[in-house]
Amino acid sequence: MRPFTLHYTVPHEPEDRTVAYRFDASRQLNVLPDGRPAVADRAVLRASGTTTSTAGSQTHFDD
Repeated sequence: MRPFTLHYTVPHEPEDRTVAYRFDASRQLNVLPDGRPAVADRAVLRASGTTTSTAGSQTHFDD
């Protein structure tokens, strides 16, 4: 028997997206193709939206 909530779910189909930045492991931040930090580009920030994290919230007062 299928759980009740699964009767109403819609399969997620992947969207085609172009990511305007990449993660630079040596600098530990996202960078634009020209090497600038991604946070320097307002258009990238607007398109990316916001995220929240609770990681470490039990040990760090500033999370």
